[in-house]
Amino acid sequence: MKPAINYSIYLVTDHNCLGGRDFLSCIEDALRSGVTLVQLREKDIDGGIFLQRAFAVKTLCDKYKVPLLINDRIDIAIACKAAGVHLGQEDITLSVARGILGPDAIIGVSAHTCEETLAAEKDGADYLGVGAIYPTNSKDNASEVGLKMLKEIRQISKLPIVGIGGINVNNYGQVRAAGAQGAAIISGILGAENIEEEVRKIKMTISD
Repeated sequence: MKPAINYSIYLVTDHNCLGGRDFLSCIEDALRSGVTLVQLREKDIDGGIFLQRAFAVKTLCDKYKVPLLINDRIDIAIACKAAGVHLGQEDITLSVARGILGPDAIIGVSAHTCEETLAAEKDGADYLGVGAIYPTNSKDNASEVGLKMLKEIRQISKLPIVGIGGINVNNYGQVRAAGAQGAAIISGILGAENIEEEVRKIKMTISD
């Protein structure tokens, strides 16, 4: 049975944001203070370390009853029994991922256009990651689509939408007001001096 997902405060990991702080301690700070979904996304570590980190983060997510998604790596998602994966447009296709992971896995797809949105919906995506909403340094090739495209995608799709790219406590409300069910946040949480306080501030902006 597919788990119910709360997309509102969707933490995407990146150890480069931590300023040398302990990775797992920072993730637990975020979970403790109200993050509702975690995606393990570590682009510049090798597979063995990624796998070790996936098992450790899965243990933390289980402790706080928060689902874990893995970026790209279906093999690691299977190994650590994650709830699912998030796929970019250049990753393995959604249909292949679904065939491997099965009907109960949560599979999100990055969408930057209405065409990509309709294709993802047709292929059975569970949610869309739309962005970059604002300028971001977290992804080298991220092109800014803005709130305008998010609103257009909201009009043509019934899928849950997660805004991503440059989102923090100051603009989180704008993303939700544009029709997103939540926001995927990287440095806006992990780059904060006090991670727990930053998550609580974001929670306070949620009106629904």
